[in-house]
Amino acid sequence: MQVLKDLFQVGGDINGITFDVPDALWNDGNSYILKTAEGLIMFDCGCGDTIEQIFNNMRYWDLSPNDIRYCVLTHPHYDHAGGAHILKKRGVKLVAIRETADAVASGDERCCGYLYHKTFTPVTVDQLVKDGEKFSLLGVEIEAMHLPGHSMGCTAFLFEWTGKRLVISGDVIGTLLVGDFGWDGSIDFDKKIYTESLRRFAKVDSDIMLPGHGMIYFHKPRWRVEQALNSALMQWR
Repeated sequence: MQVLKDLFQVGGDINGITFDVPDALWNDGNSYILKTAEGLIMFDCGCGDTIEQIFNNMRYWDLSPNDIRYCVLTHPHYDHAGGAHILKKRGVKLVAIRETADAVASGDERCCGYLYHKTFTPVTVDQLVKDGEKFSLLGVEIEAMHLPGHSMGCTAFLFEWTGKRLVISGDVIGTLLVGDFGWDGSIDFDKKIYTESLRRFAKVDSDIMLPGHGMIYFHKPRWRVEQALNSALMQWR
């Protein structure tokens, strides 16, 4: 699905772009591809069992999987990072904050394979980024914003594209389809830390928010974050 010029959603089972097992949603988080003159940047890569579906979706838009140069991970959960080891074997460099990098390197409970009755294959991240760091990938300047709570590795990534300010938000918030928050069963879920992250994220303006599951927010994404913050303040204090 084309989102903007040279920006595509190529994975995600909530809206049927990919499909893992019958009657199961949340198995495959949203995956996005940004096409640059120097190659492709991927944001999250799904559970791994749908990687060929993702590649086929890419080919429909004349995007070659061989051109993926980087995959940026929003957090270590299986449905977002389970396919990272496959990309690594293809020569793709993985980018993440340290908390996510530590989790995927161990493949332990922080990756939540237990939720899917699957085993996370450990993988090493190539490039570590820090909260507030601005880094360049294939000529695109991206800012990392560490927003722990749903998991301790949760990170949003902000960048400018076609005159718009975009944020890849992962599971920092839920979608209007299923509630305000990311799943709260992860081993390192923390309501207090999550609420502080929402307070911080609610101060960020963007034009489009691309979440970890479900629908993309094309109109006033900040309002959606403020709504989630309001829910957290009412329910968790």
